[in-house]
Amino acid sequence: MKLIVFASSNGGKTKEIKSLLENEFQVVNLLDIGCTEEIPETADTFEGNALQKSTYVLENYQLDCFADDSGLEVEALNGEPGVYSARFSGSRDNEKNIELLLSKLNGINNRKAQFRTVISLLLDGKNYFFEGIVKGEIIPEKRGEGGFGYDPIFIPEGFNETFAELDASIKNKISHRAIATKKMIEFLKQKEDSKN
Repeated sequence: MKLIVFASSNGGKTKEIKSLLENEFQVVNLLDIGCTEEIPETADTFEGNALQKSTYVLENYQLDCFADDSGLEVEALNGEPGVYSARFSGSRDNEKNIELLLSKLNGINNRKAQFRTVISLLLDGKNYFFEGIVKGEIIPEKRGEGGFGYDPIFIPEGFNETFAELDASIKNKISHRAIATKKMIEFLKQKEDSKN
């Protein structure tokens, strides 16, 4: 089984990805390969940050790797917080990030938003990008205990529950990360099939 590194030390994300890869690949994360340093994310696009992370792993560990960068893009805020989603309030505090976002949307009727993920896959020395988008809207107060980040204030299109209220098995099927990951998995399977 081919080993592939997911350039994240987030256990929740790793679990989500592993469940999507359905035992096709042996997925390990940064902690599994002994990478504890903070990988820089200094690009101003999701594509740039994802590529920065996957390149770091390839250059330092010589392993095939995929990395994602994700964020929330709010229409009325011209796409903010975007690449700065995790540190929107100046810190990586989810509560503060949500508070700031809700205060910026105070009095604004347009609550349209989307979560976007871009994956950079470095495989056999080549880079491939995969994108996943889930559209929805921002609600004025938090609902639900699950998920992470902005999940308690985001309701995806076609649902009445926030990402934080949805069962993990449903969220894992419809999330931006799931969409991008499925595209990558299809690509990886085709690659493997073409070798056989």
